[in-house]
Amino acid sequence: MIGKPITGRSFGGCVRYVVNKQDAKIITAEGVRIQNAGAIIQDFNLQRKMRPELGKAVGHLVLSWSKEDLSKLNDGIMAERAKEYMDKVGIRDTQFIVVRHNDREHPHLHVIYNRVDNNGNTITDKNNFAKNVKACKEITLKYDYHLGDGKDQVNRQALKGKEKIRYELFDTIKAALKQSVNWKQLEGQLQKQGISIAYKFRSGTNEVQGISFEKGDIKMKGSAIDRSLSYASIDTQLNRNLQVQQQHAARVVNQPSLADQLREVIRQRTQADQVPIPGGGKSILETLLEPQFVSGPPDPVGDADIARRKRKKREAEQSQSQGISR
Repeated sequence: MIGKPITGRSFGGCVRYVVNKQDAKIITAEGVRIQNAGAIIQDFNLQRKMRPELGKAVGHLVLSWSKEDLSKLNDGIMAERAKEYMDKVGIRDTQFIVVRHNDREHPHLHVIYNRVDNNGNTITDKNNFAKNVKACKEITLKYDYHLGDGKDQVNRQALKGKEKIRYELFDTIKAALKQSVNWKQLEGQLQKQGISIAYKFRSGTNEVQGISFEKGDIKMKGSAIDRSLSYASIDTQLNRNLQVQQQHAARVVNQPSLADQLREVIRQRTQADQVPIPGGGKSILETLLEPQFVSGPPDPVGDADIARRKRKKREAEQSQSQGISR
């Protein structure tokens, strides 16, 4: 299960979009009349008046499951999971509606809630993203829902607003982290992309307590972008990258050159050739050095010349013999 928390200003636009969509179904609600979108909007706005200074009073959540979880879900179960999620992230004692949509392959629902609770207090949106990740993970593990492949599978083109920027930061930081072995290198990689790092130090010390990333007028905590981008997680990854680099460098230094490898092969073969044959015989090398093996191959040109000279000698001897007989 994954969640997407959103805050907004207008109950009218949000409620009409969620409730009036084709095949939309309100599966649970509290504190509002659900006859139609108009009644829901009116009830939300009535309670909102207790905190007129709160600009973004609209809370909107999208909770989604993998299509592999469809057999484990129905309207009642999805409504209960939405309530459980809200309790985990601190959305309590307020108006809300839970609406299931059926326009996608994967099961999902929308929750609209009032950030002005029933007592006129404001429901905080601080650390919404970090709380969202924690709650979704706990519910997914508790009910054995399908674990997705993470942010790599999210459709970036469909994202908007702050969520789009969050994923852009995630992708850029992850890419820079793969090429860095220390914080200085990481800072340099990110500066090329227009992103700076702001460190939060423990009061009165040089100990880093947290980290944020800034691009333009947007600033987000590392843990709010993704848990893997907290200061501790990044520091661990940088140290791991450094160890891998050092191990690779050590292997390169210790690896013998090609010439050394060839010399070693020749040395081993020479030693093998000089090993005496069992039974007292000569070694292979000694056998190969004997004259019959050292002498070169027959010389056909030289052999023909010798034969020609022998033939002339015989002819001369025969001529002399015939002369004497006469």
